[in-house]
Amino acid sequence: MDDATKQEEVTAVPASTGEKTGKPESKFGAFLKRKQIEISPKRYFIDAMGSMALALFATLLMSSILGTLGDLIFGDVNVSTINFQQAIHLDFLHVIEAFASKATGMAIGAAIAYSLKGSPLVIFASAAVGALANDVKFGGLAANSAEYIGIPFVGDMRFAAGPAGVFFVVIIAVEIGKMVSKETKVDILVTPLTVLVVGYVASWVICPIISFVMYWIAKFIAVATAFVPLLMGAVIAVVVGMILTLPISSAAICASIFAQAMIDGSSHPESLYLAAGAACVGCCCQMVGFAATSFRENKWGGLVAQGIGTSMLQMGNICKNPRIWIAPTLAGAICGALSTTVFRLKCVGLFAGMGTCGLVGPIGLFAAADTHDVRFWLGLVLLCFVLPAALSFGFDYLFRRIGWVKDGDQKLAL
Repeated sequence: MDDATKQEEVTAVPASTGEKTGKPESKFGAFLKRKQIEISPKRYFIDAMGSMALALFATLLMSSILGTLGDLIFGDVNVSTINFQQAIHLDFLHVIEAFASKATGMAIGAAIAYSLKGSPLVIFASAAVGALANDVKFGGLAANSAEYIGIPFVGDMRFAAGPAGVFFVVIIAVEIGKMVSKETKVDILVTPLTVLVVGYVASWVICPIISFVMYWIAKFIAVATAFVPLLMGAVIAVVVGMILTLPISSAAICASIFAQAMIDGSSHPESLYLAAGAACVGCCCQMVGFAATSFRENKWGGLVAQGIGTSMLQMGNICKNPRIWIAPTLAGAICGALSTTVFRLKCVGLFAGMGTCGLVGPIGLFAAADTHDVRFWLGLVLLCFVLPAALSFGFDYLFRRIGWVKDGDQKLAL
């Protein structure tokens, strides 16, 4: 066999393989690729939700923190109905609180559009869509809609869909806006108009459904926590804590389920406050727990990165050995149960999904507390810092002794 024949056989193999496995790309697929539209869970529930969390941090979270500081320094001020003319007579902390809170929907809309690689016109129009989806309340089509509260399109939805509604509505508006972006000679009119109209329609179709889902999730949590606080404290702490460590936004989820409007409209508001407190404690257990269990591998850098940064850094190691996740999760179950029964810590909104990240979770517990007595401070210190570290370290030590966890399993490349 000569060299030419060998070369023909070598080049024929990949050609034959390509014919069997390769599929020609459809025109629509090529169009989506050209428009940078990628329909995938990662794109929406990791990338977009991650950007949404950053927008929440920059607006609603900072609004809450500055408002708490303003209340402590200048006295309590209700800024929910403040306007610009009234704001000039207030202290600067409450002014920032008021307008940062009002900008939440706009910031989320722009952040999601940016993460989905929208053009400038798409991004700017998405800010308006975000404001609409964040605040729209559907009154219901029934003549006596108040009797059918909680039923989408028929009954009265007393609260807006909030960040969860913005998330889904803006994704739809952005992706459709990207399809028409730069396709006409009057793009400056067509693109923002498309985003705004699609966002408006999507808001009235999707937001009532999102409100319905959030309403019944919150109602279930409230009722269950009222009847079995010990069990629900453990379950909520474990679930929300694990969501914190996963590459999705626990803060965004908690901002919708434990929103102040949701709590105010609940038949068991006290239970929702306690459930949010357990969620906050569960997040603290994940962050402080991993910081403690991995200290021998990561030292002080890992302690800071995970303790006041994020436990998400351990996801790569969790995929290699899921058993390293058990210790902080068990600590969360114990501390969550103590939170709803013994110390009765309360929280609200996205604070519940932050943990010790920048100490935001403990700040939220402080802001939501009725009184700052000895029981509160003891619960805050024990459940957010001491017990998560001690319990996680103890469980991890046991798992290392039986061979479930080995040295280096929690090593981070810091």
